[in-house]
Amino acid sequence: MSQLPAVYEAYLQGKDEDFIATVRPVLQQSVAEKNHGVRIIRTPHVLQAHTDPAIPFGEIVEVTD
Repeated sequence: MSQLPAVYEAYLQGKDEDFIATVRPVLQQSVAEKNHGVRIIRTPHVLQAHTDPAIPFGEIVEVTD
């Protein structure tokens, strides 16, 4: 398993287990590919994460609604 960059680890700090279980695989995908950052979409009823070519590798953009 790839080690996550410090910024990704810091982002996960203090998050609950369900959040981490949803987001960590996408962070790991980003590390494996080393091409794109991660966009996280949070609404009251939805949590989605995906790599995004518009975001530089190593960065996380969180969108809330």
